[in-house]
Amino acid sequence: MEMVMTVKWTALLGLMTSVAMAAPVFQAEAADLEAPQAETAVPVATAKSPWQIRVRALGVITEDEGSVDAIPGSDLSYSDTVVPELDITYFFTDNIAAELILGTSFADVDGEGTISSLGEIGTAWFLPPTLTLQYHFTNFGAFKPYVGAGVNYTIFYNQSGESADKLHIDNTWGAALQAGFDYMLDDHWGVNFDVKKLFLEPDYSVTVGGTKYHGTAELNPWLIGAGITYRF
Repeated sequence: MEMVMTVKWTALLGLMTSVAMAAPVFQAEAADLEAPQAETAVPVATAKSPWQIRVRALGVITEDEGSVDAIPGSDLSYSDTVVPELDITYFFTDNIAAELILGTSFADVDGEGTISSLGEIGTAWFLPPTLTLQYHFTNFGAFKPYVGAGVNYTIFYNQSGESADKLHIDNTWGAALQAGFDYMLDDHWGVNFDVKKLFLEPDYSVTVGGTKYHGTAELNPWLIGAGITYRF
C-alpha cells in the first residue's frame, strides 16, 4: 500500500513539474504571435474654400478727354482720387475665377480748351461695379499672377454744378481689362497688386446760363490698387 501511494505521489509531482516547465514556453509562443495592428487613419486633405476677398487702396486716374457738342475746341478734365475698394472672388477651379469689384469714387469736372474759362463745371460721384472672369497661373509657388476681362456698369450720383447751373452724367456700360498678382504669406493671407483699365465714355448734359449743352466725357480710368488678400 505504501508503495502504491509513493508511486501516485511521484506521478503527481512529475505532472505538476511538467506543467510548470511548459508554461513559459506557451507564454513565449503567445508573445511571438503578432497582435492585430490597428488601422492607421489616413489624413484627409481639407479642400480649399472657393471664396476669397481683397481690400485695397485704389488710385483712380482718368484719361482727361471729352468735348461739348457744338463748341469747337472744347475739352474736359477730371480730378484723380484715391479710395478704398473691396472685391469678392469665387474660384470655379484652381485657375478660373470670377471677381466682383466694389468701390465708389468722385470726380471734379473742369472745362478745358475753349471752355477753360468755366473752370470747375461740377462734381459727380460714381459707383462702377465691375465683374471680371480671371485666369490664375498656379505654377509659381507663393507668387500667383492673374489676368482678367469683363464688364462694368457705372452709376453716377450726387451730381452737382459749380460754374454750370446743372450737370447730369448718364449711367453707362463699359468693358474692363485686368492684370495683377497675389503673393501668399500662408494658406490664407497674402498681399495683392492689381491694375484695371475701364473703358468708360458716358454721355452728359450741362446747363450754363440757361442754355443746355450735351457731350461725351471720356473718363476711361486706370484703377491701380494695392492691398491685402484673404482666402477662406
